[in-house]
Amino acid sequence: MTDLALLYEHPAWFKPLFEALERRGVDYIARRPDGHFDPADFTPPARVVFNRIAMSSFLRSDEHPIFHGVALLDHWRRAGARVLNGPEVLAIDSSKARQLSLIAGLGLAIPATRVVHRIADIEAAAATLAFPLVVKANIGGSGAGIARYDSMEQLRAAIADRFLPTSVDGVLLVQDYVPARNGTITRIETLDRAYLYALDIAGGGAFDLCPADACQIPGAPIPMVASTPDTALREAAEAIARAVGLDVGGIEVMIDDRDGVARFYDINALSNFVAKPLDVLGWDPHDRLVDYLIHILEETR
Repeated sequence: MTDLALLYEHPAWFKPLFEALERRGVDYIARRPDGHFDPADFTPPARVVFNRIAMSSFLRSDEHPIFHGVALLDHWRRAGARVLNGPEVLAIDSSKARQLSLIAGLGLAIPATRVVHRIADIEAAAATLAFPLVVKANIGGSGAGIARYDSMEQLRAAIADRFLPTSVDGVLLVQDYVPARNGTITRIETLDRAYLYALDIAGGGAFDLCPADACQIPGAPIPMVASTPDTALREAAEAIARAVGLDVGGIEVMIDDRDGVARFYDINALSNFVAKPLDVLGWDPHDRLVDYLIHILEETR
């Protein structure tokens, strides 16, 4: 049986990981979530399966693999595979509402949020918050499905025209627009539920702050620098990773410029790491990830 299977969807994001595995001589197969699976066939594709399904996959295909992937990963785990970032992690990754509930349940601050599944409930939800606010898709990726509204009149017009974000699961978040201090968010990457590195990403109010190679627009790179969050932020990110069961992933936080409170708002189980890591970090996190994968493979022999 093959040692390692990587379940992935994006055609370009994982080339650095594939290359790192090949440099280390790791036996692996790269598998797309296409075709079909037999729920009565308990033959896993490998001893260890690493989930790399992106939430933004719905942007690339209406027939996205997000929900299919949850079932497939769960099936492979029942078949005896060790699944990293498994079905329960993918389920949290695919629900910002569940993410915020989990974070708040740990006693950490989040943006004030109301969760709805009907357009008819958006105005009443917004009335409990202050403007500006955002309406956000429960399943998003690369900043998709987020719109800002500066007044109730503007929001009512969008509701009347049905000119609102949509989510592939029908769930929307009505959320306080948090002015991030210096227009910067911090993305804390974790590996095996422990701090790996962090980036300060200057978005200037933008919502798409993906730091990886494949997200960069030629001539318009997203400004980002390596950072060292204080101990409280690092420990909070690790607590979130433990609560999720996150083998590898990014946790995003911003400092609310109004009151200085650190507000956590996103858990991303698809960590394809920073573009040009040697320039930004001085080392390549793919090497640490491969170390971790090799450790898991040794555990499962």
